[in-house]
Formats: sequence, C-alpha cells, structure tokens
Amino acid sequence: MAKLYLKFEDRVIREIVLSGGEVTIGRQPDNLVCIDNPAVSGHHAKVYGEDDHYILEDKESFNGTYVNNHRISRVTLKDGDEALIGKHTIEFRDQGIEAASAPRSALVHSPARQSQVEKANAPQLDCTVVLDTAKAKELLARAAVAASIAGSVGQQNSGTSQNRPHDDGPGVRQTVGTLTIVKGRTDQQYYVLTSKLTVIGKSKMAGIRLKKWFAPRVVASIHRAEDSYFIAPSGNKIKIRVNNSLIGSGQTQLKVGDIIEVAEIKAVFHICER
Repeated sequence: MAKLYLKFEDRVIREIVLSGGEVTIGRQPDNLVCIDNPAVSGHHAKVYGEDDHYILEDKESFNGTYVNNHRISRVTLKDGDEALIGKHTIEFRDQGIEAASAPRSALVHSPARQSQVEKANAPQLDCTVVLDTAKAKELLARAAVAASIAGSVGQQNSGTSQNRPHDDGPGVRQTVGTLTIVKGRTDQQYYVLTSKLTVIGKSKMAGIRLKKWFAPRVVASIHRAEDSYFIAPSGNKIKIRVNNSLIGSGQTQLKVGDIIEVAEIKAVFHICER
C-alpha cells in the first residue's frame, strides 16, 4: 500500500493513502492536500498513479518542487523519497502491497471519490490539512526549549566530561547556516537559517524580509539539506550572484564565506556550531 506523509519540521501532521487517483497539492483550498504557506503556489504539484508506480509532477510552481534535494519537474517516486514543498516535506512510502489482482484503471477515482477514500483510510489526526504555521513554530520552539533544559540537567548529572570526545552522542553539536546582511534593507541584519526552506522577499511570511518599497514578494529561497545549504532564484528573471558570478536557474550550493547578491542586498554566508 502506497502512502504520503505530510510533515512539518519532521513531525507527521497527515497521512494520505494512495489508491491510484490524483492527489493535488497546493495553497488553494480546492487541493486534496492544502498547505497554508506563502512559499507554496496555489496549485503547486500533484501525485498520480501511472502503470504500476506513482508520479510526482510539479505544476510550474513559483518556488519549485524538490525531491531528495534535487529540483524536479516530473519524477517517478520510490519508497522513501522525500519531496520538499515550501516549508513542508512529503514522504512517499510504498510497501509493495498493491492490489495486483485489480487493474490500475479500477483504482483511479475522480477527485471527489479520492477524497472519500482518503477520509475513510486516513488516521484521525485532524479534520483539516491547513497548517497554522505560527502555532506550529510556537509548539516546536517550546519543545526545543524543553529539550535544551533537559540536556543541561543531563550534563550536570553526568559529572565532568573533559576526557570525552565532543561527538560522543547524537545531537550534542549541530552546525547551522547564518546570513549577515552587509548592504541593502532587510528586517534584520543577521539571520540563523534553521528552517529547511528560507524564503527571501517582501512577503510578510518571508524568512528574510526585504524592506525596499517595490521589492518582489519572493525573489529566492535557501534550502537546507542536513549540513548543506543551497540557494535558488524564484524565477528565470531573478538574478543572483554568488562571489560576483551569476548563477543559473537551478540551485547552487553555498560555502562558508560566499557573498550573495540579490534584489539589491548583499549578504555573507557562514556556518556556525551550536
């Protein structure tokens, strides 16, 4: 049985059972999977059955669709694939228990029928797919504070650790990207890039908000993949320079000390530990 898991910050917020029909993904409420985030286009992408496999197709979205850190237009999904759409991750799982005795055509439903199938099979997580991002961030922030306090107590109780290597356990040290604005107007001068996707633009929901009066709503995005960071323009007309070299329409990996120029701002990228 094939399923999609909608995640925010690695937390599953919805499970969708695939039955061969089309699952639409986007910000507009007529999508089967509605993601309330300005980085997501109204009709962003779709997943549908084709022969004996499933396809993820980008619907010419503004910020693109990424599968396993690569921007795609159309891709055949494999078990374990992870798609990044806005600030949300959609994980594809296929245990290979397909209804082999039934032809694929018998499994393809209309959108209305697919919605009924999904409601019948999905666990009772929530009555809506629309994620209140502000509330989610607040919950995650509280969890992070609690974990930090617990970690501090654990270190105090463990006694001295001068002879231990710094990486003696998971999660002890973490690298994170930072961006320092050296030219141009933004809402802050220094940013810590903890999210999987940081949007640059004038939108109120942008992680790096431009303050210039006529700045575009979205000009670029910075994508985090484990300890690596990638920058990509939001469209073909957007020009981004890294170390004074114009980059293409795809994503470009950032390295420590890189100087980024976009939409009349200049910023320096660094990596720090915390």
